[in-house]
Amino acid sequence: MLEDRSRLLLKTLVERYIADGQPVGSRTLSKFAGLDLSPATIRNVMSDLEELGYIASPHTSAGRVPTPRGYRFFVDTLLSVQPLEPGQISELKGELRPADPRLLVNQASQLLSQLTRFAGIVVAPRRQLPRIRQIEFLSLSDKRILLIIVTESGEVQNRILLTEKNFSPSELVTAANFLNQHYAGLDFDEIRNRLQAELKQLHGDLTTLMAAALQAGNEAFSDDKGQYVISGERNLLEVDDLASNMSRLRELFSLFDQRTQLASLLDLSQRAEGVQIFIGGESGLAPLDECSVVTAPYEVQGQVVGTVGVIGPTRMAYERVIPIVDVTAKLLSSALSQT
Repeated sequence: MLEDRSRLLLKTLVERYIADGQPVGSRTLSKFAGLDLSPATIRNVMSDLEELGYIASPHTSAGRVPTPRGYRFFVDTLLSVQPLEPGQISELKGELRPADPRLLVNQASQLLSQLTRFAGIVVAPRRQLPRIRQIEFLSLSDKRILLIIVTESGEVQNRILLTEKNFSPSELVTAANFLNQHYAGLDFDEIRNRLQAELKQLHGDLTTLMAAALQAGNEAFSDDKGQYVISGERNLLEVDDLASNMSRLRELFSLFDQRTQLASLLDLSQRAEGVQIFIGGESGLAPLDECSVVTAPYEVQGQVVGTVGVIGPTRMAYERVIPIVDVTAKLLSSALSQT
């Protein structure tokens, strides 16, 4: 643990760097920290913090800048988040009026972008998986089988399965009867959770067939998985910390277009409570190494269905961005629950 003097100087350094964007020297720290310390003492403390990995010295300057580890310590232990004023919350609420859920998601994304001047992102609510009424298999030709899925709402989905062996009509009937007898009335998530143990009752070849049917059915009803709306990407072009590295910026925009990896990161926050902050390399995605992602899950009728978030540089005003993301998630939850 850092002693109080070191903590205060680190806090001051991070705050000044976020505010000014320039490496922070001992004279600036002496002015803003409010401590009666000599420049030599401050330099010694800075040297210790640098050795611990909280700050670094750019080779072009005598001042220091925070490292991702320094930002993490700052966010976890030193940051004083200022809650939004009631008037600001009312104004935000007015921007998210109950309407078509898709419009609300777009509004929330645009709102996050406008308020932070970074990129705002909202993972669209996942629709509830339908429950299965009936499953049938129909042989089309050698090693090609038509999977027919009928839901309790009457929706019909057809998928073609390519198998490694030919199945006789009686085998297809056996597989369909097994699925209908054991899993009618369940959704595909529930079926997957129960399937492994119960498949032991069947012949090995039929096990392979039903595993393929399960995967195809899950894909048929999960087309909206990982869908998200992002607004304000171009704001990042105006962030000096990011715009100075065009190669990395192109990678970042490619990540936005590619979607799958970013959706996986955002999915993590749906499994956690409250605001989550990924700083630099913590995201595990190379294009985000110089970015921070601030996220929060939102709910509909008490069930977590998506995520809101902001993507910006590591040098962001966390005390301001965190409450904006948190309140937007809560207001979106409220608005969607009224639709």
